[in-house]
Amino acid sequence: MNFASDNVAGASPRVMEALVAANAGSQRAYGADDHTARVEARLKEIFERDLSVFLVATGTAANALALATLCPPWGAVLCHAEAHVAEDECGAPEFFTGGAKLVGFPGRLGKLTAEEIAAHLAAPTGRPPHQVIPSALSLTQASEAGTVYTPDEIATLADIARRHGLGVHMDGARFANALVRLGVSPADMTWRAGVDVLSFGATKNGCLAAEAVIVFDRDKAAHLAQRRKRGGHLLSKGRLLGAQFDAYLADGHWLDLAARANAAADRLAAGLARLGCRVALPVEANEIFVFLPQAMDEALRAAGALYHPWVTSSLPEGVAAGEGEVLVRLVTAFDTAEAAIDRFLAVAGGQAAA
Repeated sequence: MNFASDNVAGASPRVMEALVAANAGSQRAYGADDHTARVEARLKEIFERDLSVFLVATGTAANALALATLCPPWGAVLCHAEAHVAEDECGAPEFFTGGAKLVGFPGRLGKLTAEEIAAHLAAPTGRPPHQVIPSALSLTQASEAGTVYTPDEIATLADIARRHGLGVHMDGARFANALVRLGVSPADMTWRAGVDVLSFGATKNGCLAAEAVIVFDRDKAAHLAQRRKRGGHLLSKGRLLGAQFDAYLADGHWLDLAARANAAADRLAAGLARLGCRVALPVEANEIFVFLPQAMDEALRAAGALYHPWVTSSLPEGVAAGEGEVLVRLVTAFDTAEAAIDRFLAVAGGQAAA
């Protein structure tokens, strides 16, 4: 009953088989291998346009390198206050940009709003050159609150950013989960809506360690190859990244994996709601934020369930933990077993009936 994160899952069998196969023999180094070439071609098909692809091993590297292409050292990155780039990357975006400032906004339900971004960009900036210059907007899809931006919401925010000269970055660590939930095309959720650079995640959804920086305007990727190398994120045995993505993207496997994780989240959330637990935020990807009675929380932990207590400012207005309740985050993955969900609900149900 491990619902601590989708990072606790291993790789899908297809990805593991591809890695083992890629290990045999020899191939050209530093991403010049056949696997990486196929991945680049397939991503162009998936996103329906020409683009540049840079494979890395971690989401932090993907985000930091992506933002460095959009934001100078004297710039500012506008993001949600609880965004991964602001809260969980140990200053990597600031480091890789050479010192750019991250400016966080409270948003609603984990998402930025057009009103707050427009108001910030319309406000006087003070006395140049004493202030940082807003240079990039970063959106997290799905958000840290488990919610998703619709293509229209992305387009509205991107239009505001573009009118003020900002580039638009999307942290897509759970990109596939958001895409499956919305039922739209990858193109509609990214470049057609105004996204310039995407951190395309795969590690949380069936790969061991594989992320991609996708740049939709090749001119904006002019020096990203050098940034990746200088930052220590160009793998010499790049075929091991390419092989993971090759299997991940083949035959829509990545979408099937995300659909499984989302379905598991729906099943778990529905079961908890039936037990009278209050689901705090909309379940739109594979994360559940729910208030558990303290006695239920203690019983679940005693039974071996793993998950995190949570603190967030993204709850809807008027929604808060009641007396004797604790807010927790539960995350499902592509390999979450129905038996684990049923066991979790059985323990919770036993406490609810006590």
